[in-house]
Parts: sequence; C-alpha cells; structure tokens
Amino acid sequence: MFLALWPAHWSRTQRSNATLIAALLLMVLVLSLLGQFLSYFPEPIGSNAELFAEGALTTLYLTLVSGAAGLVLGTGAALARTSRLAWLRWIASFYIWAIRGTPLLVQILFVYFALPVLVPGLNLPDFAAAVVALGLNAGAYNAEAIRAGLLAVPRGQTEAARALGLPKTRVFLDVVFPQAFKISLPPLVSNFVALLKDSSLAYAIGVVELTNVGNRIQSATFQPVQTLVTVAITYLILTTLVTQVTHAIEYRFDVEGRAK
Repeated sequence: MFLALWPAHWSRTQRSNATLIAALLLMVLVLSLLGQFLSYFPEPIGSNAELFAEGALTTLYLTLVSGAAGLVLGTGAALARTSRLAWLRWIASFYIWAIRGTPLLVQILFVYFALPVLVPGLNLPDFAAAVVALGLNAGAYNAEAIRAGLLAVPRGQTEAARALGLPKTRVFLDVVFPQAFKISLPPLVSNFVALLKDSSLAYAIGVVELTNVGNRIQSATFQPVQTLVTVAITYLILTTLVTQVTHAIEYRFDVEGRAK
C-alpha cells in the first residue's frame, strides 16, 4: 500500500525506509488518538473509549514482546534441530512437537495455572505468563520456518566458503544465515501477524488487552454488536499497520528477487 506512494525513481532502500517510517509514525498516531477518536462514538463506545485505547496498546506491546521472544526461541530451536548432536535435535523436536500439537489456549492456561504447581514459588503475573506462552508458541512455528531456510541454502556455498579458509562461525554468520533469513522472512512475517491476533487469547487469564476490554464492556452493557465491531475494526487497523511494516522489511531484503 505505502510502497506505491513513493516516487518511481527512488531506490529500493529509500522506498523501504520511507514506508517503514510512515507506517511506524502512523501506528504511533493511531494509538495516541484512538481514545479521543472513539470518544465521539455513541454508547457504549464513547464512554469507554480510553479502555479501548489502553487495550489496543496492551495488545501491541504483548505482541512485540512475545514476537521478539519467539524469534529468539525459534532461531535457537532451528539451530538445535539442524545440530549434529542427537540430544539437541531430540530436545528441539520434542519442544516443536509438543507446542504445535496442543492448542494455544491450553498453553496459556498451563503456564498461568499449572506451572506454579510444578515449580513452587514461580507465580507469574498474568502479562508475563501470556508472554511466556505466546513466545513459546511462536518460537515453535518460527523454528520450522528458519530450519527450512537453513536447509534451503545450497551445501556447495558452505563448502566453497570453507575452502576459502573461513572459520565455521564466519561461514554461518556471513554466508548461511543471511540467505536462510531471507528465505524464512515471509513465513516469519506471517507468524508475527498471526501472533497479533492470537494474543487475544490472553484474556483467558485476565490480561486486559483489546478482546478482554470488549468482552467486559459487552457483558456490562448487553450491547455486543457495537462493542465487538469496534474491537474487530481496531484489530483490523493494527494488523494493517503491522503488515505495512513487515512488507517494508520484506521489500528491503528483496524477498521476491526483484531488485532493480
């Protein structure tokens, strides 16, 4: 959307940077003015406008923190899955199998309610528990995306780099990982956008994010249509802005191989 707004003679980097800056600024503007904008809406939206704004901010913050944790966990699990050490491969495989094979809602409830029972003294606040569960969930899906990228890099390039005398660390950081990251970027972006919507399940443990706010308001006012439509539109705005940011990143790395 934003990429088409810039002059055609701009370079790929200039258009990507401009799109990224515009999307981030617009996101900050939307979040800062959302409460004021919704205050002009009829009841029950107007009187609860600030609650919607705070819920949207919590949703975005929860997504960013969980997404960062999921990227780190996913990278570690992908490296473990491709390791020569059998025990590392087994641990990573078990983690991915367990997380991908169970519902996210169950994982959130498990971290919040069951984990303190298994680990006495580990009583996580609702937001921290949601971050742990969402991060673990995103990490399992990111791991498979990154692993696919690592396996897609031709083995000949690794052998050629080693033949030039590069140490294994430099071969991975300079040759393998940049290509693997570029290949993995589209599914990683998709996982992040999905995480924004999946964060709505955090309402089950009391995190006051956007869905929780909408549920509380419609339960108190018995007006579900106006309330849930407002929640849905707010999610749509957030996902649209996040998608613009991710499109700018994909365009910057020339994921489609159309560099000019």
